[in-house]
Amino acid sequence: MNRPARKHSILHVAASADIPAGSAEVYRLLADYRAGHPRIIPPEFFRDFRLEAGGYGAGTVITFDMVILGRTQHLRALVSEPEPGRVLLESYPDSGATTTFAVNPLGDERSRVTISTALPVRSGLSGAIERALTGRFLRRVYTAELTLIAREIQRHQSAEVQKTIALPPPPRIARQR
Repeated sequence: MNRPARKHSILHVAASADIPAGSAEVYRLLADYRAGHPRIIPPEFFRDFRLEAGGYGAGTVITFDMVILGRTQHLRALVSEPEPGRVLLESYPDSGATTTFAVNPLGDERSRVTISTALPVRSGLSGAIERALTGRFLRRVYTAELTLIAREIQRHQSAEVQKTIALPPPPRIARQR
């Protein structure tokens, strides 16, 4: 017997935070999949982050395991930059999901970062349950991620300040002969 095709709807989940740094600095952190991005993914949700190709922005390919409601799921994402310097897009070909990182300037020294996902979910009662659980879960993940972004920016800024206030080398004392 032929079953009718299951219909899917799209679940949209987003979280935003204001980050105390200029948009270019924040975007560089997010787009750097070699050193920056791995530091802003919460370890309680992400495992085994690997860089397959690229490393900065468009053309980057990553894989990782995500712990979702007690189950581990292996994911592979292709990174593009629909708006270079402002929007990064991770596309997950196996599921049809996408996650977007948008950085909007709020002046010279503040930015609003929004992480959002569009994810196909089933319709009907099972879809309603899936939407509720997944939405709540992803908002927790994004809140943790936004906290790590702010922390990493602050850490980077503190390191820069320490470089600029470093003591000058001691004066040279001429030896007398």
